[in-house]
Amino acid sequence: MDRRNFIKYTTAIVVIAGTTYYLTSDTSNFERADLQTDLKTKIPMQNDEKEILILASLAPSGHNTQPWFVKYHEPFHWTICNDRTRWLDGVDPTQRETILSIGAFVQNLEYAANNLGYSCAFDLLASSNEDEEIVTVKLSRSLPVQKFDIKKIQERRTLRSNYLNGIIKKEDLDYLLENETGFIRYFPNTSKEHLYLNEQTIEANRIQSYRDAAQNELADWVRFSNEDVEKYRDGLTPASMEIEGFSGWIVRNFYDKQSVMKQDFREKNIAKVVEQVSKSAGWLVISSPDHSVLSLLEAGRRLQRIWLKARDKKIAFHPMTQILEEEKTRLAVNYAIGIKENIQFLLRVGYIENYPDPVTLRRPINWFTRN
Repeated sequence: MDRRNFIKYTTAIVVIAGTTYYLTSDTSNFERADLQTDLKTKIPMQNDEKEILILASLAPSGHNTQPWFVKYHEPFHWTICNDRTRWLDGVDPTQRETILSIGAFVQNLEYAANNLGYSCAFDLLASSNEDEEIVTVKLSRSLPVQKFDIKKIQERRTLRSNYLNGIIKKEDLDYLLENETGFIRYFPNTSKEHLYLNEQTIEANRIQSYRDAAQNELADWVRFSNEDVEKYRDGLTPASMEIEGFSGWIVRNFYDKQSVMKQDFREKNIAKVVEQVSKSAGWLVISSPDHSVLSLLEAGRRLQRIWLKARDKKIAFHPMTQILEEEKTRLAVNYAIGIKENIQFLLRVGYIENYPDPVTLRRPINWFTRN
């Protein structure tokens, strides 16, 4: 057998072996739809309480860390708390993003409670982002409250791919921002600010990808295998990173934490960001008057309110906060895009043709409720 035929022969064996392994192993990503729902709780709860807290937990968070837990005092009286074991010190050393995520959790909670006929009385407890107890809430039956379509909470998802380049229509933007009093700006893809945010997002990702503290932290929160996805019910999964098909199978079976630290992984991440920012309708920027806990909570609630409207107009959201996480890019962004307030969110937005179902997992209610 000559060398050329030998190479063809051995390549065929590798392909056949790989295909056989593929067909006998997991062939699809583990997603939210695959979860078995278990509403049994260690703490005795009424069914309404369970539904409200489960819906609240569908809020977004950086790396899908779900940085909250709930202290259960008595029926319909809880404290929403800051889980320090889920902090992202590498990219969020002041816990700014943690409080923003808890704000989104609080907004979901109120919408879910309203839908079941409860009003919410909130009381701020925290004076700093590092405090454990953030806000207490008491729910009570009330005069008719405006109900909210909880399907919007259940179907919200982050989308990274397949954006169209048409700018957001005025009527759709008005719909998203209705009843929001300032602190949100839209920069269409025809603006110089859009170009600046694209360029700086690439630069911030380049810096962050080669900053080992941030990259190690990312590695801790990537759940490559279906086994880990089901075990932890948090973090970044192949499905949430939109890695499907044979590529998904490769990362599920052959990637691990060490893979994230390799140059090839870092460079692919940067290349993906370049591809992503090249396609969008522009950027939504959400700001706040200051960095107080109250302002951060409200900014998180503001994000969630508009995000829950986006699917109605087939508008996708992709938070890309790296500019705010890296000092070199953070210090210049306000002046460059003409915003005086404190920027809390940078969201790549755009129309999409088809809106897929959510895939990110959430921890069972027992995992984030305590006495």
